[in-house]
Amino acid sequence: MYFVHLIVFVHLIFLPVPFQEQVEATIAQEVVAVDEKGADLEEFAVNKIIPDEIRDVALKALSHFPELKEVHIEFKYIHNIKGSVMQAQPRLGSLLLKSKKNRNYRIKISRNLQLIDGQIPIEEVPESALLGWLGHELGHVMDYLNRGSIGMMAFGTKYYMSHKHLSEAEFAADRYAVNAGLGNEIVAVKNYILNHKRLPQAYKQKIRSLYPTPGEILSLVEEE
Repeated sequence: MYFVHLIVFVHLIFLPVPFQEQVEATIAQEVVAVDEKGADLEEFAVNKIIPDEIRDVALKALSHFPELKEVHIEFKYIHNIKGSVMQAQPRLGSLLLKSKKNRNYRIKISRNLQLIDGQIPIEEVPESALLGWLGHELGHVMDYLNRGSIGMMAFGTKYYMSHKHLSEAEFAADRYAVNAGLGNEIVAVKNYILNHKRLPQAYKQKIRSLYPTPGEILSLVEEE
């Protein structure tokens, strides 16, 4: 970035003054636009706890779900989530003691993406795929919003006991994300997982068996 700024500076030195002023004004406008975009995203940070490393992409994902603007959601790093990379759940205490309107949620996120021969920090996943991953989890939260406590407990039981129900829940989360305008990002994360040469085959098979295919997601996008 420093090198780019240096090149711009050198070019400005040799430009006529009117052109220098025009270029400087354009750069200033672009900086302001970036700052304003960041400030706009901050409105989606209300009642959210987000690790710094994924804050920007998480806020971008949240901006697609205005219904979640006031909802308490913690994005929490976990050392290892067995069989998953991310997992959205209501906080147990709020599930039992609070109304569904005031319920708190937690999105567990593996701190590192586990590969066959190592691992990479989750923030190093390409942004489009990471945005799709987070969008899918927020789709789960959307699915939970209108379920009462008893309904949520029944949902959780069937989620872990029934392969069919698990697949239906994952399809519903993807549909919420697609409806929120994240269809391309959902396709991006599916392709990232299925085409990644260093991800375990067992995880890829789980994605193939439980989740909509990229083609099915594209069909949902075309329906919108």
